Amino acid sequence: MEEQSFQQRERLVEEITGYKFKNPDLLHQAFTHPSVPQNWASNDRMEYLGDSVLSVMIAKKYYFAYPDLSSKDLTDLRSVNVDTEKLARVAIKYNFHNHLRCQIQSFNEQVEVFRSATLEYPLHSFGCINSPKVLADIVEALIAAIYIDCNFSIDITWQAVKDMLQPLITPETLEIQPVTKIMQLCQKNKLKINIVDNWDKTREFECFVDGKSVAKGKSSQNKDTARNRAAYNAYEQVIENLRMKTIIKDH
Repeated sequence: MEEQSFQQRERLVEEITGYKFKNPDLLHQAFTHPSVPQNWASNDRMEYLGDSVLSVMIAKKYYFAYPDLSSKDLTDLRSVNVDTEKLARVAIKYNFHNHLRCQIQSFNEQVEVFRSATLEYPLHSFGCINSPKVLADIVEALIAAIYIDCNFSIDITWQAVKDMLQPLITPETLEIQPVTKIMQLCQKNKLKINIVDNWDKTREFECFVDGKSVAKGKSSQNKDTARNRAAYNAYEQVIENLRMKTIIKDH
C-alpha cells in the first residue's frame, strides 16, 4: 500500500513539474509531515530550505522582469508570491494534501475550510484568510527536494516549478493590504476612520466611518485576519456609499 502511494506521488509530481527525481526518497520526505512517527524523515528542514530557494527564484524573476520597480515594490511583490496563503493555494490546486503523510487530526477539516474561503478571493485575499501552514510547507519542501536532487541548480529548479506556481501576482494584480487601503480611501475623501478592537471579547473588529458603523470582521483563530476582514468589508461599503452619493448628486 505504501509502495503504491510512493508511485502515485512520483507520477503526480512528475506530471506537474516535468522533473524526474534521481533520488525519489527526497520527494517522499517532502510529503512527510513531522507528525508522522520518527522512523520517517520529515519535511521540517526541507521547508526551511525551500522557503529560501523560492525567495531567491522569485526575487530573480521580478528583478529582471521589472527593471523600473523600486526595491520596496519588488519586496512587496516577492512577499505576496511566497507567503503562506499563496503556497497553500498551490497545494490545494494540485491536491498535494491527498498525498501528504500526516497525522494531524483536524488536517482534512483545515483544508476544506481553506478551500472554501479561497472561493471568495480568487487570486489572493491579502490577509483575509487563515491559511494552513502545513499546506505551504509541502510546496516549500518539494522545491527543496528538487533543488537538492538537481545538485543545487536554481535554474533547473525554477524550470521545474515555475508553471506550478502560476498564477503569480504581478504589479497589475498586487493589492494594498486592507487596513492601508481603507485608510487611504478615507483620507482621500476626508472621512474619519476608526477601527475598534473587540477581538478579545467577540473575536471581531468593527469599522466606524464618520462615527457610523460600516462593517465588522471576525476570525476566531487570528487577530490580524479579523482586522483585515473588517477593513476589507469597510472598504467595499464605503466605495458603495460614495458611488450612491455620486449617483444622487448627478440626479
